[in-house]
Amino acid sequence: MGQWRSYRRQYVLALLISSLLSLALFTFGAWRNNSFSQFSYLPFNLVLAWLPFVLAVRLIAVVKRKLWSSWEALVLSILWLIFIPNSFYMISDFVHLQDVKRVNILFDTLMFTTFIYTAVILGYSSLYLIHVRLRKRLSNNQSAGIVAGTLLLSSIAIYLGRDLRWSSWDIFTNPGGLLFDISDRLQHPASYPTMILTVSVFFVVLVSMYNLLWKATSLFRHQNIKAETIPHNT
Repeated sequence: MGQWRSYRRQYVLALLISSLLSLALFTFGAWRNNSFSQFSYLPFNLVLAWLPFVLAVRLIAVVKRKLWSSWEALVLSILWLIFIPNSFYMISDFVHLQDVKRVNILFDTLMFTTFIYTAVILGYSSLYLIHVRLRKRLSNNQSAGIVAGTLLLSSIAIYLGRDLRWSSWDIFTNPGGLLFDISDRLQHPASYPTMILTVSVFFVVLVSMYNLLWKATSLFRHQNIKAETIPHNT
């Protein structure tokens, strides 16, 4: 248990260092281009990407001592589901590289990559935590289905955010308008080919990336278990 806590602290520290690196690159780029307003949404989006990770950590702590049907676990689950698309949404921020003329496009691409990479890792980390906990209560297929459903909702949310400019906060501030846009497109999906393409591509990419990460962690975990069971010569 002590070793596990040490690994957990090291991982969170690595996430913090990656976030600080992103902010440092943003600050340097803003100074070099004499503008802190350009790309100023990146730090804010990174903060939003941290929310589902924090919520997932809290949720796991709650369900270890309470039922998932308890009010606290349900509220945390709903909030996590609302905010996890923000982590993957940052992938679409690459489109802003063409918005303004800057000193060095290569530096800006690297800066965007650090923000997006950190955000996506935060999103997948929170999803992994929930997935592992679900497998303790449900079958492998059921838990995988919930993960796939979460990534599908995230893909839909990316379309709503990028193409229709809705955000997670609009669920609380303007639910009527958001519901109207969603219902109209669900009733006439063929009339919105861009929606179908965007959601489908993001869903396939997000699922394939998560599947790769899941298989990688499973491989490393089994290798560690195998290494621990091999007797060492004295």
